[in-house]
This record gives sequence, structure tokens and C-alpha cells, in this order.
Amino acid sequence: MDDRRIRVLIAKPGLDGHDRGAKVLARALRDAGMEVIYTGLFQTPESIACTAADEDVDVVGLSILSGAHNQLVPEVIEALRAVGKGDVLILVGGIIPQEDIPYLEQRGVHAVFGPGTPLSTIVDYIRTNVEPRLSQASR
Repeated sequence: MDDRRIRVLIAKPGLDGHDRGAKVLARALRDAGMEVIYTGLFQTPESIACTAADEDVDVVGLSILSGAHNQLVPEVIEALRAVGKGDVLILVGGIIPQEDIPYLEQRGVHAVFGPGTPLSTIVDYIRTNVEPRLSQASR
């Protein structure tokens, strides 16, 4: 793999005002050597997609605790596709009922991480799924 670090966008879509978990994850990813862009609270799907394109990220992590995940996540995915970032790894974290996970996966989410997921599990998942993409891109 080349020297390019994995670039991760952590975003808080919608009106969810709870961002402690997103900030903890952003710090853990940074400490693991990844480049992290945190959008802050109250982002629209379009603003998340524009930031993902502007920052040329490899991963978009969406933190949602509001219960609006079935509405917001597909909107973010469509917005990402519209700006040419439909190939990024899309992760969702927060309060997501088990019965909603298949719906999100069918729409393009690669993994869902609920409360209590060890940070090392998320770091490992990102590395396992992004590093091969970066290796292929550098060829």
C-alpha cells in the first residue's frame, strides 16, 4: 500500500444533537492513524455528500441516535452517488434496531455498529475493507 492514510468522514445527519459517540470514534480513528473529518451536528444528506467529495474520503460513518436512520441513511447514500462517491465504505453507528439493519444493508450500508461496540472492532473493519481498495487504486 502507498503512504496515503485512510480518510474517514464522520457525520451527524438530521436533528440528532448527541455527538459524544461520534467524537470518541473520531478520536480513536485518528489515534489509529487515519485522517478524520468530523462534520459536526445537524448535517443534511447533501452537505455530507459534498464534504465526502471535497475531502475525497474512503469511508463515510453516519452516527444516528434519533430514530430517523431509515429515512436519512438512504438519502445520504443517494446524495453520495449523485456526487460520484457511491463507492465509499458506508458505516452506520448509533441506536439502530436489529430489524432495521437488513433494510439499511439493502440500500448500501456496509456495516452497522451499535452501542458498546469496541472501537478496535470498527478500526479493524475499516482497515480490512479499505486497505485492499487503496492498494488496487495505487497500481
